[in-house]
Amino acid sequence: MFVPSSTAQANVFGPSGLQPSNARTKVNPLDLVGLSPLMQLTSGRSSVAIGLIDGPVSTNHSDLANANIREVAGTLAGSCTRANSAACMHGTFVAGILSAKRSSTAPAICPGCTLLVRPIFTENSSANGRMPSATPDELAAAIVECIESGACVINLSAALAQPSAKGERKLEQALDHSAKRGVVVVAAAGNQGRVGSSAITRHPWVIPVIACDLNGRPINYSNLGHSIGRRGLSAPGEGVTSLGTNGQAPTFGGTSAAAPFVTGTIALLRTLFPDATAAALKLAVTTSRESNRVTIVPPLLNAWRAYERFVGGSSTS
Repeated sequence: MFVPSSTAQANVFGPSGLQPSNARTKVNPLDLVGLSPLMQLTSGRSSVAIGLIDGPVSTNHSDLANANIREVAGTLAGSCTRANSAACMHGTFVAGILSAKRSSTAPAICPGCTLLVRPIFTENSSANGRMPSATPDELAAAIVECIESGACVINLSAALAQPSAKGERKLEQALDHSAKRGVVVVAAAGNQGRVGSSAITRHPWVIPVIACDLNGRPINYSNLGHSIGRRGLSAPGEGVTSLGTNGQAPTFGGTSAAAPFVTGTIALLRTLFPDATAAALKLAVTTSRESNRVTIVPPLLNAWRAYERFVGGSSTS
């Protein structure tokens, strides 16, 4: 099963864990990873769909009023029924990073894109209680359903705590399917401070994402590993303010917050370069100055440099 990266529960998957943030710096997370100039070029378009596999989303939030949000049919409703649940808080926070209106306090990377909400976390627990969880079978099914619903990129802010052979096989099959269909999968690396990999982060088609502070330095609770270092990226996981419930605008961090910065970058590049292949988009975003990475720490996302690779320019940053 799946668990929050910030907690350790046996054999479960869950939200990769939003961490309380005490950042005092005024650095804009969007500026740190070169997203600000890219966002000036486009806010996305509705034909570019992002699969959000997470908790349900508070779709009645005023900063999501004009968002293109579609529910992918599953066992759980796409809209929150309990505003104080951990699943609703997590899903709404991540959705705000991607799809909030540009005038909101959230990063609002690609509000013009379509958000395909496919919840896998139930609202059985409060935000202060035990984090929700889902089985690997449920996650694998959600990945396939988002692909069949037209997603071009999937955001997975969830992490595998402890593996099981049967669950890993189903996940690998779902991720293989995403590669065959050209749907990029961006996954939070997890917040347990471990060195290693999971069925998700070691899959060659997945872009695993660790959290960095607002100086670009990896945060010590982010999971690291050779597959993460070779194929992954680092993105802001500190001082990220996004949408909350009950009128709040919380500031959190963690790999859950970092992953959608990469997802949003890919969605904007897909908008600007609709004929680009998924492999080309993935390569442009993940290519670093080190052609053969041997470190367990991935490079920092540079969205503008990825854009320049498509237009034939060269980055000076």
